Amino acid sequence: MKHTYEIQNIRCGGCANTITKALSEEFEGVVVDVAGKIVTVEIKDESQIAKGAELLKKLGYPLADEESGIVDKAKSFVSCAIGKFGN
Repeated sequence: MKHTYEIQNIRCGGCANTITKALSEEFEGVVVDVAGKIVTVEIKDESQIAKGAELLKKLGYPLADEESGIVDKAKSFVSCAIGKFGN
């Protein structure tokens, strides 16, 4: 089944590359919509939902309804740069 995360701090294809690469290690069918600030993944069961949210937060892309601070924004800038230049 599919699960969709609405996230913060996503700005470009570099962000999408980092998110896709990181989440593809845990999930199948990762799709990132930069303009909509949405990440969709295939999950096997509902217990995986929290794992996806945790991975996104670690990268600096917290869920839209979570508080986001300067640390999350800094992490997302680094994740973005890695996605742009690290491939």
